[in-house]
Amino acid sequence: MNDQAQASAFDFSSLDTVIEGGEPLVPAFKQAIADNNQALDQRFIQGESIRALVKDRSDFFDSLLARAWRCFVAGDRSLSLVAVGGYGRGELHPKSDIDLLVLSEHPLDDSQSEIISNFITLLWDLGLKVGHAVRTLSEAIEAARNDLTIITNVIESRTLAGDYSLLPSLIHSTRPEEMWPSDKYFEAKVSEQRQRHERNDNTEYNLEPNVKNAPGGLRDIQTIAWVAKRHFGEGDLTALHRRGLLTDMEYSLLKNGEAFLWRVRYGIHMLSKRPEERLQVDIQRELASIFGYEDNDQAMDVEQFMRRYYRWVSTLSQLNEVLLQYLQETIVPPAAPPVVLKINRRFNRVDNLVETAHAQVFAQTPSAILEAFALMGENPDLLGLTPSTIRQLRAHLHLIDHRFRSDIRNTTLFMEIMRSPYDLSDILKKMTRYGVLGAYLPEYDHITGLMQHDLFHRYTVDAHTLILIKHLRRFYKGKDAETFPVATKVAKQLPKPELIFIAGLYHDIAKGRGGNHATKGAIYAAEFCERHHLGAWDTKLVSWLVEKHLLMSGVSQKQDLSDPEVIKRFAEKVEDQTYLDYLFCLTVADINATNPELWNSWKALLLRQLYHLTTEALEHGANKTNAAIWINDTQSAARKRLNANGYTDETLDSLWARFDDEYFLQTDA
Repeated sequence: MNDQAQASAFDFSSLDTVIEGGEPLVPAFKQAIADNNQALDQRFIQGESIRALVKDRSDFFDSLLARAWRCFVAGDRSLSLVAVGGYGRGELHPKSDIDLLVLSEHPLDDSQSEIISNFITLLWDLGLKVGHAVRTLSEAIEAARNDLTIITNVIESRTLAGDYSLLPSLIHSTRPEEMWPSDKYFEAKVSEQRQRHERNDNTEYNLEPNVKNAPGGLRDIQTIAWVAKRHFGEGDLTALHRRGLLTDMEYSLLKNGEAFLWRVRYGIHMLSKRPEERLQVDIQRELASIFGYEDNDQAMDVEQFMRRYYRWVSTLSQLNEVLLQYLQETIVPPAAPPVVLKINRRFNRVDNLVETAHAQVFAQTPSAILEAFALMGENPDLLGLTPSTIRQLRAHLHLIDHRFRSDIRNTTLFMEIMRSPYDLSDILKKMTRYGVLGAYLPEYDHITGLMQHDLFHRYTVDAHTLILIKHLRRFYKGKDAETFPVATKVAKQLPKPELIFIAGLYHDIAKGRGGNHATKGAIYAAEFCERHHLGAWDTKLVSWLVEKHLLMSGVSQKQDLSDPEVIKRFAEKVEDQTYLDYLFCLTVADINATNPELWNSWKALLLRQLYHLTTEALEHGANKTNAAIWINDTQSAARKRLNANGYTDETLDSLWARFDDEYFLQTDA
């Protein structure tokens, strides 16, 4: 675009009259900006294409700035006004920074410095949030060489007015052959993204997520475009699709996801009237209404809106992961060919990733979908799936149907995952991200992206659930012994640790369904246990833990623990020491996974006090019912194996009569 171009549909005739008549500039420019903002905001509320709105705002400021430039700099053709950053891409939201570079071939003289100062002062007087730099061509080249942000700005820059020869010279002098070769640029951008995610808790699921910088946010899409453009010379999504780097599905998801986040970001800026990137709770409610959501029997309008938001950012985060791995293979080829080792007929190990042996593995053997994750749980050196395997997995999610869920091979594989010696919480997180966990457990899919609008919960229900399981695993592995000494000691003594992980997975499974979620969740938990062929004792414990998962925190914080009757009533509800051990660990993990700020030394003291007092009470009147169920389960499982080896029931009954109950409680089948 040149100085005279007017790409925006906005009518600048009134402003041009003021400029030509030599009248005061600030009121007229301000009026033009206000009129344009009002028109665009109205189009937004009416649901017009967000891409048109973002482009039209950028085009409007192209024309506005070109006019302002002519007012001050028209006589000097040695200077260039360059748009950089998001504005350089032609994307401008209501309160986005207008990032500018004033470029010159030689250092500015006093007259030029005054001209540029007056130009920038006008922009400030107009209330614009301008980020600007004034550099000679050589200064700009050197700055780009030393700064990742500046070289990125150069990559997506365009001339607005003035000398159109300077920017091409800058781009030529900063090409990968001269500085920031594409492999180094890739590594720097991935590191930058990692740090950005860490500043946002490495989760897409905060109560007030950052639409721009959190995992799955707009920066994740831009990072893909930046590294691609540095390597290929073009980085927009359409170009990547044309090159075959994006599948049709990935291209559609990225375009639609970007448009959704743009619309959310536009709404945040418009409603907050400031350059805010957090989707704050009050803004969530207003946007839910603008987006057309209404309360229903299942969820409030804001819960529906936020669920859609969380599902989009989860999808975009997954695509970012896959596409960066693909780009890495192209841009940063390994020093040596990857080490490929055969795991079995279906899978190979490629360095530290699991890869299908061929493209039809999941189609031919649907159970391999779960097997891939079970393999990671067995080997701590297997850290994930290759990009091609993730793509194949996504394409075959439809195979996880009712028949798949009922297949003994798959229920067995899922229990192997829940008993994984390594990285269970990370495996479940990957299964959630790739859509596998929600497909295998439809009741879990219901809580995916479900936000709890209360004073306590910091994360969505599914994110809270996975954090809880991570805490439980750390207790069991002894990784938090200093912070949680009692929970660590108790967790390491649990006879069947997988049961508490299942209870953790199901403790909030009925959230968002109305009524008492703990009572309803216990039913879902029991159905899971039965479908996965757990014994009566296991099933009863898991469903009880889900039903009573709020009991211990409620008693410890709301009742007088010095009252023996309080302890007696609680002990009667708990029934025995094993149940108390499981419930204590689940309670500690639940509080910490709800919001880290909720946990403090006072709550820790109360829970420990209740635990120890109840232990003493149970020692004086232990309930034998659960012990009897446990013993029966153990003996039945052992009897089945021994009968198959020729031992009769009479022989076994005679043998087992010599042992007391404690023996069967301390040994497995």
